[in-house]
Amino acid sequence: MLSFGSGQRYYLWRSAVDFRKSYNGLQGLVTNEMKRPVLSGEVFIFMNRRRDQIRLLVWDRSGFVLWSKRLEQGRFELPTGGSEGGHVLAWRELLLIVEGASLQSVRWRKRLER
Repeated sequence: MLSFGSGQRYYLWRSAVDFRKSYNGLQGLVTNEMKRPVLSGEVFIFMNRRRDQIRLLVWDRSGFVLWSKRLEQGRFELPTGGSEGGHVLAWRELLLIVEGASLQSVRWRKRLER
């Protein structure tokens, strides 16, 4: 069973991706553009140009898993800052993005982090 958690690393590709790309096309972006090992178990996040669709690509020991979500209304919000390439996300940021929350209005309270 596939599950995501705070123990994994999340990499957001900030540029728009043509969603005609599937496993192999997204794997090529990870390997050639993000310069990350695609078989590492890290989660790679992609959005389309309109930002109404999101895909998460992850290797799970026996093959690639592609998780996808499409919003019927609104758009997914990108975190502020960072360049057009890859961006490291925290688990809590990914949850807010996937739920469609406004990242601008979130107030993070100081917490202990390891």
